[in-house]
Amino acid sequence: MSLAGRRVLVSAGPTYEDIDPVRFLGNRSSGKMGFAVAAAAAARGAQVVLVAGPVHLPTPPGVARVDVRSAAQMHAAVLDALPADVYVGAAAVADYTPRTVAARKLKKRPGADTLALELVRTADILADVAAHPRRPRLVVGFAAETDELEHYARDKLVRKRVDLIAANRVGSADCPFERDDNTLHVFAADGAWTLGPAPKREVAEALLDLIARRLEADPATDRSG
Repeated sequence: MSLAGRRVLVSAGPTYEDIDPVRFLGNRSSGKMGFAVAAAAAARGAQVVLVAGPVHLPTPPGVARVDVRSAAQMHAAVLDALPADVYVGAAAVADYTPRTVAARKLKKRPGADTLALELVRTADILADVAAHPRRPRLVVGFAAETDELEHYARDKLVRKRVDLIAANRVGSADCPFERDDNTLHVFAADGAWTLGPAPKREVAEALLDLIARRLEADPATDRSG
């Protein structure tokens, strides 16, 4: 289904939260799922902005890319890219970041067997997009869960007031990190769908089919400009 004339905003990849000039807190997200969504949306005629964390992936054809490193930078870049018809929050954004970043490399201290870091919450990008005055018509969040996938995904759907949650099961044999295939369990207030297992581009196409159908089903949908 075509997305011509639509503006699609996608976030993808991990964020890195610096501890000192050498070390950081990060995660295993490859960014491949979000990049696949951006590529598929552009191929359907959408105007696509991709806010990408630190990954080594080529920019899909027809996609405007904004590179960021930290959760704070991603938050600013995503809000700056609004308005949009659709936001797909596929990035694995850090929930916490060090309160302070050491100016010099932290050294081992003689006799000290532990190192304590004080972490503070990062801004909630998904919730802030959903509550924004220029809220996209459809807000799609991602979730990674090790257990009780549907329970936590539906809780996130309601709590963050989004339209769809696409959940990955992690910590198991089918963990999608760094792989080229994926299975998404997608939840909405009015239904649930399983997309895959399949290559991430095929899963992205199936997710965009859901998104496009929901856009077309609502005659009140305005196109952002």
